[in-house]
Amino acid sequence: MWMAVAITAIIFAIGNILFGHFEERTPKWRRVTKVFLVLGFVAALSAKFGPAWGLFPVALMLVAFGIVHLWWLPRHGINGLTAEPKEKYYEFRGWNRRP
Repeated sequence: MWMAVAITAIIFAIGNILFGHFEERTPKWRRVTKVFLVLGFVAALSAKFGPAWGLFPVALMLVAFGIVHLWWLPRHGINGLTAEPKEKYYEFRGWNRRP
């Protein structure tokens, strides 16, 4: 069980380091809550059904990431890797241009 939780936590750590700037206007409490909820969900699935099923939501999130960033965002005029133009990305996220 803990291997699935550790792998998920490592993915979150690396993701926050490399891609955290795309969440610049997301409240910190939401970002922290998301980590705890996902890790708790992975731990519960792993304990109940085994480590492979614990990693299943992580695999689903990676597939969803690919679909959104490689297909949906480019179709709506936003670069899925750089989030440019910023105006469209901020509009998509529901953020104002200026904080």
